[in-house]
Amino acid sequence: MKIIETPADWPSDETEALAAQDALRGRVVLDEPGPPPGRGLVTGVDVAYDDERDLVAAAAVVLDARTLEVVDRATAVGRVSFPYVPGLLAFRELPAVLAALEALSAAPGLVVCDGYGRAHPRRFGLASHLGVLTGLPVMGVAKNPFAFTCEPPGERRGASSPLLAGDEEVGRALRTRDGVKPVFVSVGHRVTLANACAHTLALAPRYRLPETTRHADSLCREALKEATAGAA
Repeated sequence: MKIIETPADWPSDETEALAAQDALRGRVVLDEPGPPPGRGLVTGVDVAYDDERDLVAAAAVVLDARTLEVVDRATAVGRVSFPYVPGLLAFRELPAVLAALEALSAAPGLVVCDGYGRAHPRRFGLASHLGVLTGLPVMGVAKNPFAFTCEPPGERRGASSPLLAGDEEVGRALRTRDGVKPVFVSVGHRVTLANACAHTLALAPRYRLPETTRHADSLCREALKEATAGAA
C-alpha cells in the first residue's frame, strides 16, 4: 500500500498550526442550511493510528442517504504529519483524510467527521477545517463533549440539549437511542446545527453512532491493519 506524503507547506509545529487556524477560521460558512437529510449522498470519514510505526490510515465511505447502503469507499495511509497537541488534531489527520476523499469515484455530498467543528476551543475543529479546505458541507459527530458543558438531554431518541461554552451554543448533545448516552453534534462548514442534528438522527436508525462513522471506523482499521502487516 502506498504511503502518502505530507504536503510540503503543512504546519510543522504548534505556532504554525495556530496561525493556520486563525487564517482559515474566517472562511467558515455558517449561514447555509446544507443538504436535506435522507437525500443524495453522505460520506463518513475516520482515522486510525499506529504510533509505533508513525502511520495514520484514513477512510472515506459514501452512503446513499436514503437507504444507508454503501455506494463507494476509499482509504489512504500516510505518516503522522504533526505531533499530538489537544485542539490541533486536524493537522495529524487531514492529509490522509483529504487523500481518501480524493480517491473516491462518487461525489462525497455531506461529510460527517468523527470529531468536532464549532465545538472546539478556537471554533475550528476537524469538521470546520476539512470543510474550508474542500468547500464541502461538513459536520462533526463526537462521542464526548470535549471541554464543553451541557445538561443531559431527555431520555427519548431525538431529545437534545445545548453544548455550551459559557453562554455560547457550540453544538448539541443529541440522544440517538432511547436511554443511551448522547452524541455531540457540531457544525463544520455550510450546514446549520439543526440540519446537522436531523442528519445525525437519519444516519443512526439502529445504533448510537451514525452509520457513516461506523463504516468509516471499520474501514480505516482494516486499512491500518493491512498497512502495518506490510510494514512488519
